[in-house]
Formats: sequence, C-alpha cells, structure tokens
Amino acid sequence: MTQPPRYPHPAQPPEYPQAPSYPNATPAPHHPQPPQYPQPTQPPSAHSAPYPQPPYAAAAVPPEMHPHHISTDHGRVHIRKDQRRTDATAVGSLLLHLPNFLCSLFVVGLVSLFFGGLGILLVLAWLASGALAFYRPAESALARHMLRLRRPTPQERATLEPVWREVAARAGIEGRTYELWVEDSDSLNAVAAAGHIVGVTRFAMNQLPNGELAAVLAHELGHHVGGHAWSGLLGYWYALPGRIAWRLLKTVSGIAYKVSRGFGCLGIAFVVLLIGGIALATISSLYGLPLLILGVPYALAAVGRRSELRADEHAAALGFAPMLAAVLGKLHQQQQYEQAALAARNGGVPVQESALSKLLSSHPDHHTRLHHLQPYLQPYLQPYLPPQPPH
Repeated sequence: MTQPPRYPHPAQPPEYPQAPSYPNATPAPHHPQPPQYPQPTQPPSAHSAPYPQPPYAAAAVPPEMHPHHISTDHGRVHIRKDQRRTDATAVGSLLLHLPNFLCSLFVVGLVSLFFGGLGILLVLAWLASGALAFYRPAESALARHMLRLRRPTPQERATLEPVWREVAARAGIEGRTYELWVEDSDSLNAVAAAGHIVGVTRFAMNQLPNGELAAVLAHELGHHVGGHAWSGLLGYWYALPGRIAWRLLKTVSGIAYKVSRGFGCLGIAFVVLLIGGIALATISSLYGLPLLILGVPYALAAVGRRSELRADEHAAALGFAPMLAAVLGKLHQQQQYEQAALAARNGGVPVQESALSKLLSSHPDHHTRLHHLQPYLQPYLQPYLPPQPPH
C-alpha cells in the first residue's frame, strides 16, 4: 500500500524583533480621567418626591476623625466668681417691655376693682408671680408644656453631659446649675429659657460633631450668662395681661362691627365713634403710652438680634468660632431647603420676605452673623491666607 505523502507543518508566524530601547526616552504622558462631578440636585416641585435627606445633614464621618471633634477630658476647672451678669441687651429688653408692663398693670388694676378690698392682694400676687421664672418646678412645667421639651434618656445624657462639662469648664461656669433638655425635632435648633433651661433638638445632638454641639450649647449658655433668657421671659410674662386684653378688645370690636352692619351706616358710625372714644380716653389717661406699644415689637426684635450676636461672641470667645461658623452654615442650608420647599408648594414661585417681616425677625441673617465672627475666625484662617507683601 502506498504511504500518503507527508506535508510539512504550517510555518509559524515570523517573530518580529522588539523595538529598540533608546536611552533617556520619555514615556508617553499619562492623561488622567476627568473627575466625575455629581449631577446637580433639582429643586423639589409640587409633584416630585421630597428630599431623601436634608442637604444640611452631617456626613457619615467617624467622630474622632472629624475636624470639629474636640476632647472633653478637661483638667482642672476654674469657676468664676460672677456666674451671671445683665448686659446691655438684657437691660434694653426690660426697658422696652415697660410700656407693656404698665398697660398690663392697668388691666390688672381694672380687674381688681371687682374684688373690692381684696383687689390689692390680686395686684401684689401678680407682681410677685414673676419669681416663678426661677422656680425649678415652674421651669419644668414651662419646658414640658410650652417649649415641648423632655428629659434626656440615659444614652442621650451620656452624649450631652461630657460636651456640656467642657463648655462650662471653658466658661468657668458651674454646669450643674443648668438643666439639659431635648426636643424631638429633626431640625437644627436649640433654646435657652427661664433661669436654668438649656434645650437642644434631637437632630443637633445626634448629627453634629461634638465640637459643633459644644458651640451650640456655648451659644445658649451665652444667653443665660448675659441675662437674655430671664429678662425675655419676665418681659413676656408681665406683658401677658395687656396682650390678653388687646385680643379680647379686637374680638369684641370685630363682633360689634359685624352686628352694626345690620343697622346700616348709622350703626357702623356708632361703633367706630365708641371704639375711637375708648381708645382716645385710654391714650390720654396713660400719657400716650399705648402709642409706644405699636413700635415695641420692632424695637424688641432689634434687641433680640443683638442678643443673638452677643451669644455668638460668647461661644466664639470660648474657642468655638470655627465650629459655630459651620453650624451657621448648616442653619443657612436648612433655611434654603425650607424656602425651596415653600416655593415648590407655591407653584415654583419663590416667596419673598417683606421688609416688615425682616424688621420683626428675632435672629440676624447669615451674613451678618458671619461678619461679626470674623475677628474670632481670623487666627484660624491666618495659615491659609497668602502672605502680605512687605511695605
């Protein structure tokens, strides 16, 4: 049998020589990929879902690695001799409440006439009732029923108390003088009330680094140390009878006006003359003090804005200026978030704040507060500023 022919194996592909390597050859430049930026968040509309998380919420950073984390292991504590004072804003608040106090005294005096000889006791009891602002059970009732605060849980107390001790130690204040309360709220806020109440929201306690939480507590302590909390509460309390009488007068006047419309123009004219006569007699008998009450809310709002700046300075002087500036930034973002949500409910049209409402605001705007913090922030910003040229 004839053998089949043997065919050679297919030739392997020729091996090409490697490219020669040249000395001092510069490698091809590496072009990095451009950074990927997140898509801008669209403002909420009336038909869109709400934000999954508020933009002012804190990032998930380990507490000990956050730049605003502070040590709460304070050493020896120096307690100041003067624990409280009454600064100019507290005095101004009391003076501005004086017309309201006199009108309330007039109202209480009129009511006391119905009690005959015991009426003077009613007036004296009302005058002495202001001391309840510093009575601990009365403060607790105020915190629970008016401010909607509650006592902190053991876990919350473990978070708040070390920070509060650090703040009190830096201020030279006896921290046990004050009581810490919590508000069940997801907004960034805090309050100083009566003589010994310091309240913070659950959001501030759980989401802020302990340095920023300390700045918030130091701000509220500034209200107590400066006398803003007790002076504001006393002014509100002693103005309450006058406010109640004013609301009753407005209600009665509205009812009388509606009834008088049934009698035509003559009935309306009679009601207008009656109310005008009572108002004129009241103004003339009290030497025009009721007219001052019309401007008191605007003056009190201005004093309130000043007290906020003084409390900011108190926190900054204790070394919390950068932390407080960060908190103010988050508050500003919170306000912008609320304004965007309000505009969405208004069909996308921004709601502009009127000039009168700005005058009645009890807090300064964001840029004003940062401007007053600049002297305290300057030492922290100095290493990052360009060197000044020699003169």
